[in-house]
Amino acid sequence: MTEPFESLEELRQKKGFICDMDGVIYHGNRLLPGVKEFVDWLNREGKSFLFLTNSSERSPRELQQKLARMGLDVSEDHFYTSALATAAFLKSQSPGCTAYVIGAPGLLNALYDAGITMNDVDPDYVIAGETTGYNYETILKAVGYIQRGARLIATNSDLTGPSERGIIPACRALVAPIELATGKQAYYVGKPNPLMMRTGLRLLGVHSNEAAMIGDRMDTDIVAGVETGLDTVLVLSGCTTREEVENYAYRPRHILSGVGEIPG
Repeated sequence: MTEPFESLEELRQKKGFICDMDGVIYHGNRLLPGVKEFVDWLNREGKSFLFLTNSSERSPRELQQKLARMGLDVSEDHFYTSALATAAFLKSQSPGCTAYVIGAPGLLNALYDAGITMNDVDPDYVIAGETTGYNYETILKAVGYIQRGARLIATNSDLTGPSERGIIPACRALVAPIELATGKQAYYVGKPNPLMMRTGLRLLGVHSNEAAMIGDRMDTDIVAGVETGLDTVLVLSGCTTREEVENYAYRPRHILSGVGEIPG
């Protein structure tokens, strides 16, 4: 399903690959077709690669173990998450700050490791990421803190995400009621924020023109790659359909059914 005007050979010569995870590598706990062959090819060809995910729920170690359960052996240093990016951003902006956190253990652990402490009285920040523990009380608390001066940070701007159950609400959908009730816009740290992309390139150790961004979303992955100067690959195994590509003013360099097409 490669776009006819663009050969994959140029893509295969890239030194580094930044890959999204949800919708590219797996759906929930199901590995997507061709992924094992793609990872084998990355290792065989000596490519630098990084799984850069907007999901803030799991730590790199948990992601490494999740892939191991699916039969993929990838070391922990190949993962970077929006939770780590959010913690790094806050550590640089406001060292030792406090926060009320709406999120899963991956986000909480990243914040603790960055020296950010939890505060449910007068936090400096309200920080939101994906979580199943979200309810009306959560919204009430967040709105109250922001009205009293806390600033709103969100790990990523994904409105929805792919899962084994189909498309489900993601971080931005959880943040939207808080934004609407307070009139305050969250600062979104994950893709397509260039902060996260530049960190990804630094971890890869390659220049932007030597790297490719592979993702399933036009509004985060592909725009992030375009704006950071990477080659871009949209895979149709996640959120964005081929028809939806036409709704955007920018285009991916390649459109593939999945990452299994890259090795050839």
